[in-house]
Amino acid sequence: MAQTTDTTIEKNVQIGIADQNREGLVDMLTSLLSDEYVLYTKTRNYHWNVTGPHFNDYHKFFEGQYGEIEVFIDDVAERIRQLGGKAIGTLDELKSHARLRESPGQYPSDKEMVNSLIADHEQIIQSLRGDVDKSAEVFHDAGTSDFLTGLMENHEKMAWMLRATAN
Repeated sequence: MAQTTDTTIEKNVQIGIADQNREGLVDMLTSLLSDEYVLYTKTRNYHWNVTGPHFNDYHKFFEGQYGEIEVFIDDVAERIRQLGGKAIGTLDELKSHARLRESPGQYPSDKEMVNSLIADHEQIIQSLRGDVDKSAEVFHDAGTSDFLTGLMENHEKMAWMLRATAN
């Protein structure tokens, strides 16, 4: 389960969202930032360690995917800053806020790698679906809701590509 952030939001940010709502948004986005980082790390790990007859295809495919996720990480961190929060950035912090889990010391087959990444993208998509609604309805922030909708669509596309690769 994700922990709340230890940082407080900046009080001088006047963007039409109440401070307590911005705090809730920052907590929510911090969990997302952490999940994105775990997914990035797992995808990069698979890029490095994939083997088999489809090595070249998977190696390049995973590289493209972790490159996209790297952009997502930056975008989420910047959204946290736009809301007046502090974006966490140490491995200990990221691990403590992540909902996704790693599998240290395991080197699955190429097909197992793809299926693991599908499951992680789907978990993020499901979290994002709830966060889109929560952003708008609970925290009254259409901007974050819109941002998360776009991110969800990107993860849906990535999961679809992984599923197409797995067949």
